[in-house]
Amino acid sequence: MTGTTETRPDDATPDSADSAAQETARAISPRSGARLAVVQALYEMDISGKGVLDALAEFEAFWIGQEVDGIVHPKAETAFFRDLLRGTVEEQRAIDQKLDQALAQGWPLRRIEIVLRAILRAGAYELLFRPDVPAPAAISEYVDVAHSFYTADEPGLVNAVLDRVAREVRPGEVSAPKGGGKAAGKPGPGKPAPKKA
Repeated sequence: MTGTTETRPDDATPDSADSAAQETARAISPRSGARLAVVQALYEMDISGKGVLDALAEFEAFWIGQEVDGIVHPKAETAFFRDLLRGTVEEQRAIDQKLDQALAQGWPLRRIEIVLRAILRAGAYELLFRPDVPAPAAISEYVDVAHSFYTADEPGLVNAVLDRVAREVRPGEVSAPKGGGKAAGKPGPGKPAPKKA
């Protein structure tokens, strides 16, 4: 777990592991929890074929703020979760078009792994349709979500692609890129994410 001291398995007790997991879940803000839940719900919908209403009902009843299979899922701001999930699905055509433009030629969104695609779609939804959320904060939040699932170059890809989308749809909110601003390419390291606002 990031930010904790390492222990060997024989040093940890079930109570200390449960306590650490619960503390981590509590440390996540309700909006960050909503973003994480949306990505999980989009993934679930993609692999199961469930609709938005079924996913909303399932996640609100059984996942958000619950312990499932020993994993404590963070609480989430319900209205924000609902808006993000519904909006991402309803606006998917426009979102996918922007993401395809932001990805390097030869790497369309359909070639991106399911969880990574869900992260990019939810992040792009906020950038395109939630002007109340500052672009740097939205980008940073989804880079954090990517870190929840990946340990390699994927968070850098999320940063680069969402930054490219933000430069097009909210040019006044992000600073000019260093080095000319090339298109985001295959998964690779990106520049550091902006800090949350």
